[in-house]
Amino acid sequence: MRLLLLLLPLVALVRGDDYCFAQDTSRLQTRQFSSKTAYQIVKGSDIDRQYLVPGCEPKKMWIFHRHGTRLPKKSMINNAARAAELRDLIVNNYKVAKTKPDTDALCSTDLLALQMWRWNASITPDQEEYLTSQGYDDLRGTAKLYQRYYPGVLPKEYNDTYYQVGRSWKLIFKTFSNIWCYPFQFRHTDTQRTTESFRAFTEGLFGSVNTAHPVEIPKEDLLLRPYDYCQSYKDLNYKGEGSEYEKYHKASLWTNTLKDISTRLGFQYTLEEEDIKLMYDMCRYEQAWQVDRSSAWCTAFLPEQVSVFEYAEDLKYYWGSGYGFPETARLNCRLVQDLLTHLSNPVSPHVVAHFGHSTGLLTLLTALGMRKDDIPLRADNSDSQSSRRWKSSLIDPFAGNFVAVKYDCPAELDREKVVFFLNQDAVQLDWCSVGLCKWSDVLEKYKAISEADCGDYYCRTGGAPSLGSGFPGLLATALAAIIVYLMH
Repeated sequence: MRLLLLLLPLVALVRGDDYCFAQDTSRLQTRQFSSKTAYQIVKGSDIDRQYLVPGCEPKKMWIFHRHGTRLPKKSMINNAARAAELRDLIVNNYKVAKTKPDTDALCSTDLLALQMWRWNASITPDQEEYLTSQGYDDLRGTAKLYQRYYPGVLPKEYNDTYYQVGRSWKLIFKTFSNIWCYPFQFRHTDTQRTTESFRAFTEGLFGSVNTAHPVEIPKEDLLLRPYDYCQSYKDLNYKGEGSEYEKYHKASLWTNTLKDISTRLGFQYTLEEEDIKLMYDMCRYEQAWQVDRSSAWCTAFLPEQVSVFEYAEDLKYYWGSGYGFPETARLNCRLVQDLLTHLSNPVSPHVVAHFGHSTGLLTLLTALGMRKDDIPLRADNSDSQSSRRWKSSLIDPFAGNFVAVKYDCPAELDREKVVFFLNQDAVQLDWCSVGLCKWSDVLEKYKAISEADCGDYYCRTGGAPSLGSGFPGLLATALAAIIVYLMH
């Protein structure tokens, strides 16, 4: 038996066994598709033991939820015909031209899957970036999960009855009616995918028939899309000439990877990068659309080649929405203030949920100092960054979500605590105790942001400082909340 085990690698070598996607039961590379990773594949699995804080009662929640799985942009949908051409070329390489490589070739099962691939003709350019049915299920599922663990904070009945105050008081507090008089506050950006994500989430909480409604979307959404109104942020060179992203694309590791993929698919030349990216995106999107199935295009890539692509994406997001440029940590000032304000107030809303986008989630984590690496990600240090904290696949998948849960712990000297969850996994911070943070420490940690005038903190918006921006604004909104609370 021992001799047989020793001979197995030699037998495999003689047979020329290559990687076969169809026979890989783990397919760990599907956890490395960056922002196109399926949520169900990478979501945390320890929330069962992380949500329960002995001697404490959950009181409030603040949620930032990226939209669920979506369709691609119009440019990729229009390129479906090119994907079909590439499929036919690959099949021809193997069956007619006989240019199958000697090593790392497609196995017969993978080749057949690719040969049978067809684009879903019901996906048309007018549906670009629409939420998919899987995306709807993603959001409905996260709502049900958090409600199961926090039923006292997330009841199954939606109640939008505001506090009964006199007419004159209603006039005075008109500004605060959407903020303080509802147990729930929902807000989403002005896109189909976030609108439908909101509907899916509320359906998960309250059922398919409910009266939940979001806050009105402002003309300039500085809370959920500050990056759209900040020219200095737009001017950051995160993937142009001279950037780490561009350097990586010129490195031998990248060019050799493109060559190896082309050879694996039977080409005698290196395919254009746009063609390889199209195949890779087809793989990522189709895998996310149907989590329980696999995309035929994923057969084109070896696991180590996916790792090369993942690092390229991580460089893009690290420098575009993360810690690459120090000033990016200031961009989401308003959203951090929103978190601190709502969790500091003793009255409604008990739950605040925002539905936004990848850039919003990543810049929020950056503002909070989470998932920060000791050594910056660069084009020349990918080999030493395999255990990096900044992995967009794990922190920013489709339907990625950041949740802060505020607890009341009567027996503790510091009775207010909070746990931060990222994709159902408690965030471990070195200034907290196994994921449980003192609220006083949170306020101190983010004091600079809480006291800032967000209009000047990074990008001057040109408008008057809004109520709720900076420490005076926080005092004003807190005072209004206390008065409403006393009147109730």
